[in-house]
Amino acid sequence: MPRPVAVLLLLLCTTIWGVAFVFQKSAMDHMGPMTFADARLWLGGVALLPFVWLEQRAKREMPKLTVKQWWLVAGLAVLFLFGSWLQQTGLIHTTITNGGFLTALYVLAVPVIAYLVTRHHPPLIIYIGAPLALVGIFLLNNARLDALNIGDLLIIASALFWGGHVFLTGWLARDTGRPVTIAAMSFLIAGALGLVPALVFEQPTIEGLMGGWVSIAYAGIMSTAVAFSLQAIGQQHVPPSNAAIILSSESLVAAIAGALLLNERLTPVGYLGALVIFGAIILVEAVPAMKARRAG
Repeated sequence: MPRPVAVLLLLLCTTIWGVAFVFQKSAMDHMGPMTFADARLWLGGVALLPFVWLEQRAKREMPKLTVKQWWLVAGLAVLFLFGSWLQQTGLIHTTITNGGFLTALYVLAVPVIAYLVTRHHPPLIIYIGAPLALVGIFLLNNARLDALNIGDLLIIASALFWGGHVFLTGWLARDTGRPVTIAAMSFLIAGALGLVPALVFEQPTIEGLMGGWVSIAYAGIMSTAVAFSLQAIGQQHVPPSNAAIILSSESLVAAIAGALLLNERLTPVGYLGALVIFGAIILVEAVPAMKARRAG
């Protein structure tokens, strides 16, 4: 696949994910966060099964997934489940705009995770980018420490899991050559893991699920099945640092969607904080890539 096409796929992902924040927020009027996360996972996994079959047929000459790769797919499922649950719970208490920008902090986690896995030291720019991002969070919350509520903290925690998800998705997609398969299997495994907690702690009802069916449908089919499959496909052809900065633009789409559909507004200081966070993301991801290009 040509590199520009892969980049376009990732940009399409960010658009779908950014709009998804609106549906994720409205779904909480009808059901609990784990119920919603579990419903979208099951729907997304099942929706991809025909495409898994087609991918397996097209690549039947390739080696099957090893036991180690299956364990990594299970790990991918755990990362997705916790990332989705924490993000969804956080959206109950914070705005879509804040949720979108704070979720984008996962790009700061990717270099750290890469170091822990590969033992390659992160670039020095990370020591500038991380504090800068914290300043941005402070400004995003109107430069008041008490304005950083539990919802914001939960979404920051979810960003760590999304960072691991981005890193491991790229790794598995390149290693297995079956991006759709690993996406679908991770959704179904995550759905199975989240089923009991959803039933026990939230006791979902048919009425609640039917009341939020539009949100479930969008998040399950578009945000989960379509977007995360496109992410896995695109990350086979785009380096992690480049992919991370492209995917982080979902925060901008979320802010636009929140303004257009839910009439959410940031204060002028909040807009400055959003720009600082996005600047930190660009700084951490773009500078090393520019240095590498000059060295080459």
